[in-house]
Parts: sequence; structure tokens; C-alpha cells
Amino acid sequence: MKVIVPVKRVIDANIKVRVKTDRSGVELNNVKMAMNPFCEIAVEEAIRMKESGAAEEVIVVAAGELKSQETIRTALAMGTDRGVHIKTDIPLEPLAVAKLLEVVIEREQPGLVIMGKQAVDNDHNQTGQMLSAMLNWSLGTFVSDIKVQDNGFQVVREVDGGLETVLLSKPSVITVDLRLNEPRYASLPNIMKARRKPIEALTPESLGVDITPRVTVLEVTEPPKREAGVLVSSAEDLIEKLTTEAKVL
Repeated sequence: MKVIVPVKRVIDANIKVRVKTDRSGVELNNVKMAMNPFCEIAVEEAIRMKESGAAEEVIVVAAGELKSQETIRTALAMGTDRGVHIKTDIPLEPLAVAKLLEVVIEREQPGLVIMGKQAVDNDHNQTGQMLSAMLNWSLGTFVSDIKVQDNGFQVVREVDGGLETVLLSKPSVITVDLRLNEPRYASLPNIMKARRKPIEALTPESLGVDITPRVTVLEVTEPPKREAGVLVSSAEDLIEKLTTEAKVL
């Protein structure tokens, strides 16, 4: 089975995000970038499938500016086999990413697409669902456990009411949650080997995909600062403040 893992380059999750002075977006200059944490988990799970013999090849796909190749190299150093980079400087919306992935998947014919449930920069949580609908494939979202079976995948989904176990038929799209695994660190020998692994360069034009943005960002602002709390002397005092001041009761 061939596995495709889409990955995204985002601001490092440990960095405090700053809004640009003109409020046109967030500041990216001289900011540490990294692979989206949910994408790392998807990469790790695909590598484990290959190590167990359930997968034969793991392909990493990234769309974005030239520096996105650094994210692909990180995944290659972790243990994936080859990469595909769709180069564009146009900001990509979830629908555009799903369209690009659809064309790559039709070319590669994998049995599984495993990806992060969302990217931490915009938290859209849309690409996996759109991709599944376009391909008419089985879909498992918010997955925290995967068991590969002969004809499909048994997955455990994290839902509001607890855990839901679902059987998916192949081919499938799976979006993963935080509790699925702990991603490995790339060793120095694997980092050196990753430099020799191939990365195919494509463009949206070569794939015949229109990625024109459909949404215009008017303004980006920081959330208001949280006000200090107040100590109350009794439950009655609390109820009164919630009723008269906060007006939530």
C-alpha cells in the first residue's frame, strides 16, 4: 500500500505570534517556522505503517513557497521515501489545497491519505473533509488510534461524547489527532540521507488547478487582553455578580 502524507509549514507552535503593524496579517519575518504539529503525527504514523509492513512507500506532499521544501526534508529525515512540492507564492485556502492534492493522488493512486486534522496557523480543519468528498473516499476524522486491516482501517475517533470506533474501507482519508502517537526526532544520519531523497517539483499550473483565493482578509487583530478576575466571599455573591454584572445568568 502506498501512503500519501500532506504537510504544511507553519510558525513554530512555541513561538508567540505577532500581528503586523498594518494589521494585514501575522509577522513572518525572522520568525522560526516548523512542520505543523498535527502533520508531524501523521508522518510518524505513516512511517510506523511502513516499518510494520502495512505500507510499501510513504510520499510527503507540501504546497507553498520554496521554503516548504525544508518541511519536506524534515519528513524525509524522519523516514519517508520521497517528496512532492507544489510551488506557489499565492496564499492557499483549504479548497485550493484539496484540489491540488486531488490531482497528485489521482497520479499516485495511494491506498491511504493520512494528514493532520488541522493546521495551527489558521485552524480551518477543512482540507481532509473536502478532499474525501472530491475523491469519494472513506473518511475518518479526529483519529487517535489506527489499525490496518486487509480491506480497510479500524479507527478510533475523538468525538464530543467520548470515543467512536469506525471501520473504513480502502482507499481512505484519515485526519489525525494529538493522542495518536509521539513523533520521533530525525537522527543525524537520516538527516544526511534525506538530502539525497528525491523531491518532485510541480506548480498549480502544471496540475491544471485554479488556486485563486476566494476569501479576502480585511484585517487581523490581536484578541483583547483578559481582565483580572474578582474574588467573591460566597456563592450568593458569585450568583449576584454573574446576574447583574456579567449578565450570563
